[in-house]
Amino acid sequence: MYLTIRGVVLRVSDYNDRDALLTLLTQKHGKLTVKARGLRRKNSPLTAVCQLLAFGEFTVFEYRGQYTINEAHVLNLFQGLRSDMDRLALASYFAQVAEVLSQEDYPTPELQSLLLNCLYALAELQLPFDQVKAVFELRAACLSGYAPDLVGCHVCGSLEPTRFDLSSGLLECAACRDTASGGLRMPVTPSMLEAMRFICFCDPKKIFSFRLGTQELSSLSSLTEGFLTTQLERSFPALDFFKSLRIREEKTEST
Repeated sequence: MYLTIRGVVLRVSDYNDRDALLTLLTQKHGKLTVKARGLRRKNSPLTAVCQLLAFGEFTVFEYRGQYTINEAHVLNLFQGLRSDMDRLALASYFAQVAEVLSQEDYPTPELQSLLLNCLYALAELQLPFDQVKAVFELRAACLSGYAPDLVGCHVCGSLEPTRFDLSSGLLECAACRDTASGGLRMPVTPSMLEAMRFICFCDPKKIFSFRLGTQELSSLSSLTEGFLTTQLERSFPALDFFKSLRIREEKTEST
């Protein structure tokens, strides 16, 4: 039986001297592992569509529980990512997160749409890294069952909280520390909170339609990163690499 799917390549792994395994994020089938025969050979016709972060249409067939690509063609390579190491590293982080959050045979249309929108934003729209990163991290958390409670202080109900608990996903006032929670708190300004609410609840097509100053965007990115990695209880190599690139560039600019 042949199956035609549209997927984003989240990971490429060597299978043998000739073939490779792709991890795809699809809408109807969630995370899917497929074999790309001959991909490691020189001049393979699958090279373009089977590279990391490519979005393609794949026709696959199943044999003994293994899907194998019969043919495929490119829908979008996001070329703007491939000429900039920072953008590629950040996009690779998004792919690693998507792989962790997705499941085999579980539809993930919203997660795939979010990933594609963020890849396009990085490659074509040239939006600030911190804005795209914050959008992906917080919205991906919401889609995967880790939505924070952003109504107000969870202790007194104040609509002007000043801190966010990364472990519980709850807001607090400065005077309302919940002693039962030992989680790390990060400061949140009214503008940051408004942006967080927008990211969580807005129409996906308008998800980048908010503005913050450079410093608040940086603080928001740190907060969403801390929240997501705390909820998932893990780190991501591509994120570490992205941050190392940014630190190196900042040092170069300061000299």
